[in-house]
Amino acid sequence: MTSAQHPPLPPFTKETAIEKVRGAEDGWNTRDPGKVALAYTVGSVWRNRAEFATGRDEIIAFLTRKWQKELDYRLIKELWAYDGDRIAVRFAYEWHDDSENWYRSYGNENWEFDGNGLMHHRYACINDLPIEESERKYHWPLGRRPDDHPSLSDLGL
Repeated sequence: MTSAQHPPLPPFTKETAIEKVRGAEDGWNTRDPGKVALAYTVGSVWRNRAEFATGRDEIIAFLTRKWQKELDYRLIKELWAYDGDRIAVRFAYEWHDDSENWYRSYGNENWEFDGNGLMHHRYACINDLPIEESERKYHWPLGRRPDDHPSLSDLGL
């Protein structure tokens, strides 16, 4: 069975790597585990903090748990580096728990893609910083970040 293509495809240029990063950000901001999982190979391997997932079913289960805990989740990703079929990103997202405690989670991800543009490896390191609601920087409506919203670098993050 051949996987459907998920452009842009490797090898990445700076422009296509930026496009891939924004596409990933947009997908995650839907908070739809089934939709997000389609960007990964059927056997994709993840390390997310200290949790490991293999395959789309485990990815969907992971994301479902994540977004049940991380409420009002809003994410910004930024390209860090790219080469061939690999992309490195840095990111920050804001969310609150069910007790209205707010957090900004910072991290880095290393991605590796197959020839169809599907991610087959994802390694994420993430740290959570408690913040006051007044310290939030992400105020767009839930969903895709507006094109005119500042980037991580613009926000000093």
